[in-house]
Amino acid sequence: MSIKKKALTNAEKQKRYRERQKDRGKKEMRGYLSPEAQKCYELIAEQTKWNDSIILSNAVRLTYAAYKNGQIGLLNSWLNKNEL
Repeated sequence: MSIKKKALTNAEKQKRYRERQKDRGKKEMRGYLSPEAQKCYELIAEQTKWNDSIILSNAVRLTYAAYKNGQIGLLNSWLNKNEL
């Protein structure tokens, strides 16, 4: 008799994917953070006591404000210059 492998459910596949991302040192926050971004996230969370949703919301709002004020290039160059 041959033993058949049980097919993985979608939930099991998603769980394995999340575990692989964690093993690579990434943190899930509606996506996966690079190690540099994770350091920034930890500093912000520690100093402000904000949760993930507030940090993400404010990050998007600040990025949008920089874009609307023609400062997105300046923001991006500062991030690259400071290796963040």
